[in-house]
Amino acid sequence: MKLRNTNTAYGLIAVSLHWLVALAVIGLFGLGWWMVELSYYDPWYRQGPHIHRSIGILLFIVVVARLLWRVVTPPPRPLPEHQRWEVIAAHGAHGLLYLLLFVAMISGYLITTADGSSISVFGWFEVPSVTGRIRGMEDTAGAVHYWSTWALVGLAGLHALAALKHHFIDRDATLRRMLGRG
Repeated sequence: MKLRNTNTAYGLIAVSLHWLVALAVIGLFGLGWWMVELSYYDPWYRQGPHIHRSIGILLFIVVVARLLWRVVTPPPRPLPEHQRWEVIAAHGAHGLLYLLLFVAMISGYLITTADGSSISVFGWFEVPSVTGRIRGMEDTAGAVHYWSTWALVGLAGLHALAALKHHFIDRDATLRRMLGRG
């Protein structure tokens, strides 16, 4: 497999970034769902959110890198057997997935930094607050974060179902290309 995308196949970097983002989103969603139920006395009460925030910041960096990589090496052309509506729907879904990713990550950042504090990323580096203290911002950002993550996971589920439909019903190379076997 080549590093860069070609007209007919995704390259190793695009495939790796795709699956890294997918695993991070699933993991962060599961961790977020679990950690909101933690009580103050639970040993994971502080550790769970720290891991969630740290991975969220790293995910932001990976998604930006993925978008930059997409500019450097555009994705393969749609398969010739795809209908026009499928191509349009795929482009729209991908655009919406990126939008929801950024809304979720930025709102998560705003929840944590609403009090003016920075975010420590596994103790490796700090991401400062760009807003300072804004009263009530964590509540608004929390609602946006909640709904955008549910929308993101829902759309990602539809994205996965569409890939499975292409693989098992249409029997085309859509899924194989994102597995590096296109």
